[in-house]
Amino acid sequence: MKPEETIDFPIRWAWHKISRLYNIEAQKHGFTMSIGYVLLNIDRDKGTPSTKLGPLMGMESRSLTRTLKSMEDLGFIERKPDEFDKRKVRIFLTDLGEKKRKVSRDTVLKFNDAVHSALTDKELNQMLTTMNKINHLLDNEDIFQLETETLRG
Repeated sequence: MKPEETIDFPIRWAWHKISRLYNIEAQKHGFTMSIGYVLLNIDRDKGTPSTKLGPLMGMESRSLTRTLKSMEDLGFIERKPDEFDKRKVRIFLTDLGEKKRKVSRDTVLKFNDAVHSALTDKELNQMLTTMNKINHLLDNEDIFQLETETLRG
């Protein structure tokens, strides 16, 4: 089987290109795509509990910890104790973090505009529907476990 005949190849190929595009743009502004993604997911008014960011973005806790440390070192975020539960820490954007968030947001919007101009509404809706079905399958099924049980059965 050729790679281009598999379902995951075009998804992986596209994501690699998107990721590279975002990283090149982020580097122009002194950060990475991962940092930009975190910036976009922090509640600008209430802050976001650090424990909620990982699941919200699908990041492993070790990667998120490293990213948050980098963001703090760069002056993009600050950590503050939760006002109701001092055991929790909330992540807030600094003024510089707000500026970098705008860069991230503008970059994502430019990418979205480019995709919207290249696809019809029907094509875009089909793609999003398909990706949602694949994500649902991945979230709710243990694909390889089902295969193993079928082989045993």
